[in-house]
Amino acid sequence: MSTTPVLAPVEGRAVALQDVPDPVFSAGIVGYGAAVDPPRRVVEAVAPVSGKLLKLMPHAYVILTPDNVGVLVHLGLDTVALNGEGFTTHATQGDEVAAGQVVITYDVPAIEAKGLNPIVPVVVMDEREPGNVALSDAVTTGAEIGTSGTLFTANK
Repeated sequence: MSTTPVLAPVEGRAVALQDVPDPVFSAGIVGYGAAVDPPRRVVEAVAPVSGKLLKLMPHAYVILTPDNVGVLVHLGLDTVALNGEGFTTHATQGDEVAAGQVVITYDVPAIEAKGLNPIVPVVVMDEREPGNVALSDAVTTGAEIGTSGTLFTANK
C-alpha cells in the first residue's frame, strides 16, 4: 500500500469536497479529495505532489506520482470557458515537478470578476473509495491552510 500526502496547491480555507458547489466534484464523480477557497488576490498554485505533469491546461493540471497516483488540481469552477484568461503557466506538460513547485499563477480577482467561483478542488483521479482519502484536520474543521500544508493523504 502506498501513502501519498497531498499538499494544498494554494493557501486559503480548507473545504470538504462535498461542500464544493459543483456536483461533479462534490459527488466524487472525478475522484475524492478536498478543496481550498483561496484568498481574493493573485496566488501561485503549486504542485501538490511530486511527479510527472501528465496534463496541463491553463485552469487545471494533473500530476502522476511515481506510485501512479494521479492528482487533479482544478483552479476555479467552470473556468475552462475563460480560455486561459486569468492564468499564467510556469511549467510544460510532461515536466517532472516537485511538490511545492509553482505550476500556475492564478488571478483570483479576475475569475470572480467573470462571475465564477474561484474555489480549488484537489482530487485523486478515479478514486472510487472515499475511505482511501484521509482528510487533514484543516479540512475537517474548515481551517485556514498554507500553501504546501497537507490537505489530505491518499492511500492506495
